[in-house]
Amino acid sequence: MSLSLPLPDRDITRPPLRRIPLWARLGLPVAGLVAAPVIAVLSAAAVAPSGSAWAHVLRVTLPGYLANTAMLTLLVGLMVASCGAITAWLVTACRFPGSRALDVALLLPLAMPAYVCGYVYTEILDVAGPVQSTLRSVTGLPFGAYWFPEIRSLPGAAVVMAMVLYPYVYLLCRAAFIQQSVCLIEVSRTLGHSLPRTFLHVALPLARPALAGGTALALMETLADFGTVQHFSVPTFTTGIYEAWFGMADRGAATRLAACLMGVVTLLLLLEHVSRGGRRFHPMTTRQTPLRQVALRGPRAWAAMLACGLPVLVGFAIPAGWLLVAAVTAGDPLDPRRFLPFAFNSLTLAGITAVLAVIIAALIAWGGRQYPTPATGVARRIAMLGYAVPGSVIAVGTLVPFGLFDNALDRFFRASFGLSTGLLLSGTVVALIFAYLVRFLAVALQATESGLSRVKPSLAAAARTLGAGPAEAVARIELPLARGALLTAALLVFVDTMKELPATLIVRPFDFDTLAVRVHNLASDERLAEASTAALLIVLIGLLPVVVLVRSIKAK
Repeated sequence: MSLSLPLPDRDITRPPLRRIPLWARLGLPVAGLVAAPVIAVLSAAAVAPSGSAWAHVLRVTLPGYLANTAMLTLLVGLMVASCGAITAWLVTACRFPGSRALDVALLLPLAMPAYVCGYVYTEILDVAGPVQSTLRSVTGLPFGAYWFPEIRSLPGAAVVMAMVLYPYVYLLCRAAFIQQSVCLIEVSRTLGHSLPRTFLHVALPLARPALAGGTALALMETLADFGTVQHFSVPTFTTGIYEAWFGMADRGAATRLAACLMGVVTLLLLLEHVSRGGRRFHPMTTRQTPLRQVALRGPRAWAAMLACGLPVLVGFAIPAGWLLVAAVTAGDPLDPRRFLPFAFNSLTLAGITAVLAVIIAALIAWGGRQYPTPATGVARRIAMLGYAVPGSVIAVGTLVPFGLFDNALDRFFRASFGLSTGLLLSGTVVALIFAYLVRFLAVALQATESGLSRVKPSLAAAARTLGAGPAEAVARIELPLARGALLTAALLVFVDTMKELPATLIVRPFDFDTLAVRVHNLASDERLAEASTAALLIVLIGLLPVVVLVRSIKAK
């Protein structure tokens, strides 16, 4: 006779949903805060009166914003997709002189902000720059008697941004090529297909999700860019939002432009999602044999070296070298005691934002892991949307509700006590940190969940069966194991905050400058050599996550 016991219908180590602790319910209010700027922009755009400024924008400048934004995203998308995919395939499938060093060096442009790279190339390639000056002295031709590409143009801005943003595609495509089935690659080669043909007809179609995902990330950054397009005199939605808010002092026009930009971002994400259809791209075998690299020699090796080395040279080596020389020979003219506040403000804002973002992301990640409910899933998805919203939109969406709250509070105190409270939140460091958190919480959450997914749930479950509570199991088991992921998340948010420009320009308090603002102000006055000191500091700090990323890749 056999004895069968009924199995429990839920995990005995997990308390009922009604006993979910307060910290695990943080996801919903955080999701509401992240969605608040988006809701504020849409609401303000719907109810704002149509003034003369918006009529002028709608009739004169909006078509140009649409055309420039569409053309810029198209050019950047084509360049980052081709450059990232080709370089990833070359260093993965081929072996040539310098391939191992270029495998790492191709990540270096991640440390270079697009607007800094743009400032450098306008200084080098402009009419009075060293390149054209040397050309005139060598040929004896005066200006206008020779053809030279105009750097301050839409194609120039697209090239500069593509050379900085292609590592998004490179990283994802390289991982996809490594994980592809070796059988398919070998079958293609045995059927007589060359390596380029195998890349175009086998490897690249299988890596389509990685290619589309990396390109989408690069295009998100392109739509959010402000410093590059403004310096290159390319009017886009981000420059229009800034000019409407500060130049025209028209909040309604700014919110409507922000709503239009959100529509462009939504359309881009929707097209990428629909284009996938119901296709699947996973390998048909569990074999994970490393791909055997093909040794290139002669002209092919030199061509591969040039294809992989040129993006590193253009996207990092030349801008970083110019910044270093300019910082040593000229540099910021301010006394160090007056320059240090810029660095202190940047480091303080980035540090506070990184700590808060990691704490919030950890609470959301662990809450969803230990107490998975539909509410935690929805909260996570909403919290991840912040990175897809440009910084200028988040800035406008932050100032609108904060301004309404400050005005309502001021009216109440005036009516009740005859006192004016002024602006308590608008234009303060609190509002600026809030905008940063909305913008970069997705970065911290993604890194935290990635590290947490490598921690086996059975470890915490074993601790629970030994009498440990949920908080104790997290603190003593899972938190130490995920410490590296939390550090990576903090570092990524820290560097992204240091580089953020549009949200800082719009939300920052009066006379509160950071390194990014200092670079922008000097570059706007064509004092690029003086801006090199602050720009070089931003680039050096940006190298930190690249080093962490390289070490993580090598460890895996």
